[in-house]
Amino acid sequence: GQVVYSIAEETERGVSVGNIAKDLGMDAAALSTRNFRMITSSSKQYFNINGSTGALTVNEPIDREQLCELKSACLLNYELVLQNPLELYRMEFKVLDINDNSPSFPLNEYHINVPEFLSPGARFTLPNAQDLDEGTNSVQNYTLSLDEHFHLEMQTRGDGSKYPELVLKKALDREQQATHKLVLTAKDGGNPPKSGDVPVIVTVLDTNDNAPEFEQSVYRASILENSPNGTLVVQVHATDLDEGPNGEIRYSFSNTTSADLQRMFLIHPHTGEVTVNGVLAVERPLFEILIEARDNGAFGMSSTAKLLVEVIDVNNHGPEITITSLSSPIPEDAVPGTVIALLSIMDKDPGENGKVTCQIPDNLPFQLKPSLENYYSLVTNGLLDRELISEYNITITATDLGSPPITTQKTLWVQISDVNDNPPVFSADTFDVFVEENNPLGAFLYQVSASDLDVGENGRVSYMLRNSTVAGSTLASFLSLSLANGSIYATRAFDFEQLRNFSFQVEAMDNGSPALSAAISLNVYIADQNDNAPTILYPISQNGSVAVEVVPRLADEDYLVTKVVADDEDNAENAWLSYHLAQSSDSTLFRLEPHTGELRTTRSLRSTDFLKHKVVVVVQDHGDPPRSSTVTVGILLADTLPQVLPDFDDNGEPPPLLNATNIYLIASLACVSCIFAAFLLFLVIVRL
Repeated sequence: GQVVYSIAEETERGVSVGNIAKDLGMDAAALSTRNFRMITSSSKQYFNINGSTGALTVNEPIDREQLCELKSACLLNYELVLQNPLELYRMEFKVLDINDNSPSFPLNEYHINVPEFLSPGARFTLPNAQDLDEGTNSVQNYTLSLDEHFHLEMQTRGDGSKYPELVLKKALDREQQATHKLVLTAKDGGNPPKSGDVPVIVTVLDTNDNAPEFEQSVYRASILENSPNGTLVVQVHATDLDEGPNGEIRYSFSNTTSADLQRMFLIHPHTGEVTVNGVLAVERPLFEILIEARDNGAFGMSSTAKLLVEVIDVNNHGPEITITSLSSPIPEDAVPGTVIALLSIMDKDPGENGKVTCQIPDNLPFQLKPSLENYYSLVTNGLLDRELISEYNITITATDLGSPPITTQKTLWVQISDVNDNPPVFSADTFDVFVEENNPLGAFLYQVSASDLDVGENGRVSYMLRNSTVAGSTLASFLSLSLANGSIYATRAFDFEQLRNFSFQVEAMDNGSPALSAAISLNVYIADQNDNAPTILYPISQNGSVAVEVVPRLADEDYLVTKVVADDEDNAENAWLSYHLAQSSDSTLFRLEPHTGELRTTRSLRSTDFLKHKVVVVVQDHGDPPRSSTVTVGILLADTLPQVLPDFDDNGEPPPLLNATNIYLIASLACVSCIFAAFLLFLVIVRL
C-alpha cells in the first residue's frame, strides 16, 4: 500500500505528521514486534516513527528549496519495511512550500547602456527575479522606482512566462544626467508578501551632440616683443559635455588665422597653451587669433574663441635708412639748395620707439631737410669747390626715441664733378732757357709745363707759340712746340755770333668750354761754343809772304820789335787769347809777352848777330778744345829800311854741308857703284 502525507517545509522537529500504524490500519504494537525499518534515498532522515505509538514526527526540518530546488512538486519517498511477515509500504511526503524566500536577482546590480540619441518607446529587457518558493509564493509582479525617463512594462513570452521590460518614455540627455539609478522590485504572492530589489544602473551612452565650449569667448594677453621661443602667452580651456572621444578636445589655430601668426605662435593641442614660436612683429601691436577647439567624435564638432595678443614694444629695431635717389656726382658750381639725395628713415617699432631724429655733421656744406613723413632731402647749403674737396663721405645718423635709444648710421659717397673754373697755371711767369750754338736740328731745348686744378677735359692742357718775330724772321723758323707736352725744339742751328738771345711766349690752354688759358715768357740765351780761331789783325801777311819788321842793329834789351794783335769772335774764355813763340831763329834774342803779344829783344843786339831772323807766333784761345792761329814775322837788323827786302824763306843761318837730299844722292851713287863692281866681278869669273 502507499500512504501520502503533506507537510509544510521548515516544520519544526517533533511536530506530528500523522500515525503510520493508524494510517496503515495496523496495531501500533506490531510495528515494534515486526522490526520495522524506514528506507529512503535521501541523505537525511527527515522523519521519525515512534515504535510504540506509530506516531510519525518530524526528525529534521525540511528546506524545500534545498531539497527540491526549483521543482514544482517536492516529494520525499520512503519505504516502510515490516518483517514477520515481510511487507513493504510506500510513504510519500509532499513537502508544501511556505513563503520563506524572498525574490532575488542573479546579480547584485544590473547595468544597461542606453544611447542618448534613442527616441521614447525604446525597450530594454530587465532581468527576471528568482524565488525558490513556488506557486503564489514565487514572483508575482515587478515594480520600478519612479523616474521621469523610464517606466516598467510586463511582457509575455511565447511559453506564457512573463518578464519585465524597461521602456524609455522621455529622451535622454547624457550631458544633463549621465546615469539613471533605478530600483527594480520583484514581489511574490505570499502572505505576507516578500520582495527583492536590485539596482538597475542605466548609463546614457554619449552621442557627439555637444560642441566644445571655451571658458571665455575672448581671451586677452600681453607679451613683450622680444620674448624668447617657448614663452607662455595664455592657456585657453574648453569643455565638452560629451564623454570619451566625443569629449576629448584638441586645440588648434583656426584656418582663418594668417600663416604669419601661425608661425609666430604655437598652441599645444592638448593643454591649450599658446606659446611664442618666432619673432614677434610689432608693426601690428594687437594680434587677433582665432583658436578652434574640436572634439574627437566621428563627426567632430568645434567652436572658436578669439585671442587678442597685445605685443608690448621693446625698442629692438634700429632706424632703417633707405636711399631712394642719389645724384652723384654733382657739379661744383651747384647753387645752395640743390637737392642731392632723397632718403627715407623708418623704424619698425611703434610709438616713441619708432620716432626718429636725423642729422649729419655740421662741418659739411650740406643740410638735411624733412619733406614728407619719414622722408628727408639732402641739399647743399654752401659753395662747393672740387679742387679743395673732390668728394664727401656724408654720414647720416638716425636715432630713435626709445629707451635706450638705438642709432643707425649710413654713409653717402658724394662726388663733386669738375667745372672749368681754373685756368692753367705755370710755376713762374718767366723761364730762362740756355742753349749752345751749333745745335743739331730738332734739338730739345726745354719743356714748359702748366698745371690745371680741373680734371678731365677741363684739366687737359695744350700748348702753342704766340706769334712773334725773331731777328726779322718768324718764331716758327727758330722753334717748334709740342701741343701735348710743351716740349720746345730748335728748328735751326743757332749761331752765337749772329744771335745771342731772344724772347717769346708760350700759351697754355685747357680744353674746357669756354677754354681758359695762361701764358709764360721764355728768354732764350745762346751759349757760345769755341767755333772760331783767333784772327791775326797785325802784322798782316799778304799772299803768303812773311811780314817783315826792321830792328836797328844796335837795339837795346827789351826793345819792342812788334806787337801781334789778334781778335776772336767767340765769347768769354773762348775769346781769351794768349801768345806763344812757336819757332824762333834765335831763341836767345827774342821773347814774346803771352798776354799782350809784344815781341821784344831779350838782350842788346851784337854785330855778330845774323842780319835776318824769323819767328813764328801762335795765338791761342782758351776754349775747350782750344783754337789757334799763327803768324810768321821776319826781322831784319838794319839801321835803315832797304830798298829791297831780302828773302825770308830761309831762316837766316848758314846752310848745312849735308842736307837730306845730298845724303840720298850719295847713298844712291854708292849703291850703283857696288852693283857695277859686282857685275864686273861676275863677268871676270864667267870668262875664267
